[in-house]
Amino acid sequence: MSFSGEPFEIVREVPLSPDEVFSRLTGWKRHGDVVPFTTVRLTETGFVARTALGPVGFDDPMDVVEWDPPRFCRLEKRGRVVRGWAEISVRPAESGSTVVWRELAHVTGVPRILAGAEKAVGSALFSRLLDGLTRT
Repeated sequence: MSFSGEPFEIVREVPLSPDEVFSRLTGWKRHGDVVPFTTVRLTETGFVARTALGPVGFDDPMDVVEWDPPRFCRLEKRGRVVRGWAEISVRPAESGSTVVWRELAHVTGVPRILAGAEKAVGSALFSRLLDGLTRT
């Protein structure tokens, strides 16, 4: 799956072991604890993140297409509203672990001229998610 534009990348040093960090970041249901108005339902191939305020919302289905715990995971976003991919990499560091979250996502209907805004919103949202899930 390819899209024009550049992925964003978030890098964090966290004082947790790679096993613990990977477990927290791939505990998909926990994502709903950090992302506002979102619940997560597991599927056979990944999960669906449902973001809604009252009756208005959308599903963001994601498939896990690469899985190498506790080092790497790649997701493909296959929804009608959000399409793209995300990669989570974890490696040992002196302080615990280094996490790299890379993602490229496009919201259907958003013109390409606003790709920079999509990237900024995605980076802010997933920085919050990464920080929330790895907080000690």
